[in-house]
Amino acid sequence: MGTETRQRQADRSRETRRKLMAATVECLVELGWSGTTTTVVAERAGVSRGAQLHHFRTRGELVAAAVEHLGAESVQVLKERAAGLDGVAAGERIRAVVELIADFYASDLFTAALELWVAARTDPELKTVVVPLEVRLGRETHRLAVELLGADEAKPGVREAVQITLDLVRGLALANQLTDDRKRRARIVRHWATMLEDAL
Repeated sequence: MGTETRQRQADRSRETRRKLMAATVECLVELGWSGTTTTVVAERAGVSRGAQLHHFRTRGELVAAAVEHLGAESVQVLKERAAGLDGVAAGERIRAVVELIADFYASDLFTAALELWVAARTDPELKTVVVPLEVRLGRETHRLAVELLGADEAKPGVREAVQITLDLVRGLALANQLTDDRKRRARIVRHWATMLEDAL
């Protein structure tokens, strides 16, 4: 088999994985955990059941890979959006960063991850996949928040203030699951940003 043929196969394989992961997240958001079956995902992705099984043996593996992939992708998007804050005045930067992080958590990624977390609570096999994933994404998001806020975690209380920010916006994103909570979220985020500025 030539190098060119192997490259084409590798490209097709990457594209199949990408389609499966995108379809999985869409299904989690639209259909929830119970509706996100491997058959439904394969159909939505436009790939055969065999191709799906070649990449992911179980629904848990498929869903965890999809959320991890989208999580990494979303962190990258967050970094790119944050680059646009370089010209923001120092006094406005903290508010802008907190708003950015709040919007990040109010995305479809959070909805998909939430479906996964709830299912993992009572599914031991899924839990073994989800807990390490949540730890990795949590660390990466915290590290990024520290970087964006320009926070000095050596200062007493700063690490906790950053974590409170992440917990707060996650809670606000949870409140947004059943009703459109944007106005209240915007008010709380503005208020918290003022308090956070004092803490940092």
